Amino acid sequence: MARRRERAGWAFVAPNVAAVAIFLLFPLGFSLYLSFHSWDLFSPMRFVGVDNYRRLFGSDPLFLIALRNTAVFTVSTLVPTVGIGLVVAAALNRKLAGIGLFRTIAFLPLVASAVAMAVVWRFLFTDDGLLNSALGGLGIGAVPWLTDPDWALVSLSIVTVWKSVPFATVILLAAMQGVPETLYEAAKIDGAGALRRFFAITLPLIRGPLSFVFIITIINSVQAFDQAYALTGGNGGPETGTYLLGIMLFQHAFGFYEVGYASALAWVIFAMLFLLTLVQLRLARRSEVEQ
Repeated sequence: MARRRERAGWAFVAPNVAAVAIFLLFPLGFSLYLSFHSWDLFSPMRFVGVDNYRRLFGSDPLFLIALRNTAVFTVSTLVPTVGIGLVVAAALNRKLAGIGLFRTIAFLPLVASAVAMAVVWRFLFTDDGLLNSALGGLGIGAVPWLTDPDWALVSLSIVTVWKSVPFATVILLAAMQGVPETLYEAAKIDGAGALRRFFAITLPLIRGPLSFVFIITIINSVQAFDQAYALTGGNGGPETGTYLLGIMLFQHAFGFYEVGYASALAWVIFAMLFLLTLVQLRLARRSEVEQ
């Protein structure tokens, strides 16, 4: 009977195991294999060893530009996303009449297509768009949202934050709703105000979900491509203002057909994200131990 149940269990999980092997493990292994080859999809592969990695770190100036832009973009996305997510989650974590409607409105960007919302924002960012019209009504001159390299990265960060805040809010709101109400009642009896209760009770008890939001936001920012492509095109313009690692990967893989070089870049991005995740998890665990 035990063997029969074991065979039945393997039969049930076999399709999922096969799907993981075919659509996850094989592409990962094949991309690692490709990173040591030169291939343009048409001619036979040619083994080049670590030349792709040597070129990436030693002779490609665009890699440093993409790395710098991605770092700035990640920081300018991470801080507002976490900050606004905390504020919105705390505001929605109340028992008020009609709070369900406000929660629904706050979560709407989460279900919108990234490309569709980027196209809408592109119209808002035009020289005679809604944002510049509103600024003109306030006596402020038009802002070159998508025509100036520095402002283009700011515009991309705004769109990404708008898209990322609802996810962060969902996670943080669920965590806040799991905090025992008795702790807040005891703090009120001791005379603690709303801010004191938030920083002394809420934040320490949602440190795990908050760390998860940090990691996911960093991963999504480093891997950003679709919103950058839809907002400023696939060239990372204007000039190199929005030339991110995702745009660089797309260009070399599907624009220049340098599949091996693009695979090497993909594994470098994976290594950076892996290290950042380990550092964040270690810091989170150290904070929990100190508590």
